[in-house]
Amino acid sequence: MKRYTQYLKQYAVSLLLILPLLAFSTACSDDEDDPVTPAMSEAEMLVQELEGTNGDYLNTTCPSIVTAQMVHEDVTGAKKWHIIDIRSATDFATGHVPGAVNVPSATDIFTHMGTITPTSFDKIVIICYTGQSAAWTTALLRLSGVTNVASMKYGMSSWHSDFDRLSSQCSSERVGDFVKTAAPAKPALGNLPNLTTGKSTGAAILADRIAAVHAEKYAAAATSAATVFASPDQFFILNYWPETDYLTYGHINGAYQYTPKADLKLSTFLKSLPTDKTIAVYCYTGQTSANVAAILRVMGYDAKSLSLGAQGMIWQTMYDAGKKPFKVEDDCGEFPYEK
Repeated sequence: MKRYTQYLKQYAVSLLLILPLLAFSTACSDDEDDPVTPAMSEAEMLVQELEGTNGDYLNTTCPSIVTAQMVHEDVTGAKKWHIIDIRSATDFATGHVPGAVNVPSATDIFTHMGTITPTSFDKIVIICYTGQSAAWTTALLRLSGVTNVASMKYGMSSWHSDFDRLSSQCSSERVGDFVKTAAPAKPALGNLPNLTTGKSTGAAILADRIAAVHAEKYAAAATSAATVFASPDQFFILNYWPETDYLTYGHINGAYQYTPKADLKLSTFLKSLPTDKTIAVYCYTGQTSANVAAILRVMGYDAKSLSLGAQGMIWQTMYDAGKKPFKVEDDCGEFPYEK
């Protein structure tokens, strides 16, 4: 709660732009005989903060997702859940989860968080249309210290078929474009992105970067299969699956395989990511990749989530393999809603 409060206070000035946290770097010694420690870059301080004090969300509990079934059981049960619907006010008015509050503009979410005490709820749930933008929002909130926040899997598409926007986007049209070749070797380790926030602590840099990425909105962190396949050479394509799935179900030709919760650490292959090329991250449904893209963008990478993930490209392959892509008959709860 203390860390969340520190971040939140910094969103209160200049339309959520972050002020420095109250932390100071250690002064250098004046003794010329003392060994000189090379200055740590802002990116290094930021990644150490993320992987250390901040809890390493990317490599531990990411993605933070709950199902519509879980939400239904708890909003009608004894637990205290706070439901935030980030769809437009018009769409919210057509129907929403009972008790949900509407925060339609992504730029308002931190303002809203300042009006509640997050730790007073068992869970805070972010809901959008298909789970994509809610996952992105959840990642930023998690990095801000709200550790009990999660996105609802598949968004309102999984609450009631009246709101299903996902079925029409699930597709198998790229089955013929997927290959089962061995993964190319990851690039040699290089440098982290160049950050120039002017802040002197990892926590302050993180707060500044969260504000910057939040101001971009989800659209800046998303791309489509059509865009990637139209110009694959323009992207560093990152497959965020275990190697077994990469080989078994196929992958976008030329995609690099990065194992979840293992390969995007400073101690492993984080620095193999390019700092001069757009990174297109894809997973099974687009919800994990939305989390990952948000976090990489906070680090300074030009990362984008391939919206809908594999279910928007090889839906039938996934379904036949039991990977459970979205299917309205299986995943839509037909739960009651309010208007």
